[in-house]
Amino acid sequence: MIKKRRIPGRSCILAAVFASVLALSGCHGSGERTAFEVPEAFDTSKQYDITFWAKNDTNKTQTKIYEKAISDFQELYPNVKVNLRLYTDYGKIYNDVITNIATGTTPNVCITYPDHIATYMTGNNVVVPLDALFDDENYGLGGGELLYDGPSRDEVVPEFLEECRLGDSYYAIPYMRSTEACYVNRTFVEKLGYELPETLTWDFVWEVSEAALEKDADGMFKLNGQKVLIPFIYKSTDNMMIQMLKQKDAGYSTDDGEIELFNDTTKELLGEIAPHAKSGAFSTFKISGYPANFLDAGQCIFAVDSTAGATWMGADAPLSDIAEDKKADFETAVMTVPQFNPDDPRMISQGPSICIFNKTDPQEVLASWLFAQYMLTNEVQTAYSETEGYVPVTIKAQELPEYQDYLAKAGEDNQAHYEVKIQAAELLLANTSSTFVTPVFNGSASLRDAAGQLVESMTKSVRRKTEVNDEYLETLFSDTASLYHLDQGSMGGVSGGKKELGALPGESRALLITLAVVWLLIGVYYVSTKIRSRK
Repeated sequence: MIKKRRIPGRSCILAAVFASVLALSGCHGSGERTAFEVPEAFDTSKQYDITFWAKNDTNKTQTKIYEKAISDFQELYPNVKVNLRLYTDYGKIYNDVITNIATGTTPNVCITYPDHIATYMTGNNVVVPLDALFDDENYGLGGGELLYDGPSRDEVVPEFLEECRLGDSYYAIPYMRSTEACYVNRTFVEKLGYELPETLTWDFVWEVSEAALEKDADGMFKLNGQKVLIPFIYKSTDNMMIQMLKQKDAGYSTDDGEIELFNDTTKELLGEIAPHAKSGAFSTFKISGYPANFLDAGQCIFAVDSTAGATWMGADAPLSDIAEDKKADFETAVMTVPQFNPDDPRMISQGPSICIFNKTDPQEVLASWLFAQYMLTNEVQTAYSETEGYVPVTIKAQELPEYQDYLAKAGEDNQAHYEVKIQAAELLLANTSSTFVTPVFNGSASLRDAAGQLVESMTKSVRRKTEVNDEYLETLFSDTASLYHLDQGSMGGVSGGKKELGALPGESRALLITLAVVWLLIGVYYVSTKIRSRK
């Protein structure tokens, strides 16, 4: 008789796997949310360890600002320890948060985007609604019990604060704001016989870009004397398509999550871009590389990127990624993105916000809120904004004499007062009322990706000699909608009820697949053991 073999720890394995599956299911639940009840007082007798996930652009100055903010905050609140975890990409933060929702190990405080928060909110009470915290007389914005001088609610730029409203509640506070700018090689524009208008238009950019393609008998571009020239490069094609649609007053999505991207105006816009992509006058970051590298080397005329990337742009850019001997000498102009109607400019508002994740202990949530709100103090806001072309999100910081003095010193040096960087910040300060944001809902991040994918796919297609006609565009729409799971029509708003999810991050999909494989292997092992036992 063969002795029956026992699988060591099988029950424990099954329990663990089952718990993981339940956790994953929980992150796709109904997203029920309840108001946060603010404790009457912050308990300073207890020690709190909170985690703060943040992003920087490999900019050591930004890292030091985070570290100093944490150190200064901990001096005020010695019973709160803040653990910093840095990322170089918002997408990685998003992926890790989604994965950690499944395991109940989200951070306490996280720098992120509203599009991402809308997906986090598919888990029950995962993200803290901040309305009660905003208005609390003791610990709210500008509250009387704060140990620092935080901004009151009316001292936060209203346009930026409103961007943090999802449905009927606020789920974030703005941290920094930027927009997109077109960094222009003015020297090349004038060499071609043109003069920059007060506001760039799409017609002007396309005309100049095509004019720049003339070559000499040796196949070199006459404009720069080089073999390489891409007159117009766009970093974020999702923003490109979104802004073009906004400028045309065309559909993108409704506030309730109804998908409107795949419309006739989108077809017209792709048709307008196509010949310039085919000629080589236009390309994208995903296809060709960073616009800044081409601009700085004298291989680009119009480079569109975030104002937050201004220190990489221009002949004297302090953070330029190319070798010194490759840099060109030219005058840089910082302008709004191209417009269809220069009298009514439309430009996207972007930049990180801060959200707080729910925990069992309300005191831990309050500790997280005290730290998050500290990031809105004048010293943190002005210091961080001066690292790039960001602007502070508080009126209080913007109006500081020290910040105004910083702006006034544009061009005094190519580091702290790099002229292009300060001009990029001033561009947003002057156009805040012309900025907009897209509707936020679970799946809006996927819709944004789809908008950019239309431009990317079409650009690649015309380079392969594909004709952009109605049949091609219909297929492109269908394929893109399917790729990003947008063929359901409505993705669902954030105001309540069950939502249809957008595409899960790769890490989350991998986790689901791994769990399925584990289940399968356990099942096979269990069945084979039973068979052997019977023998």
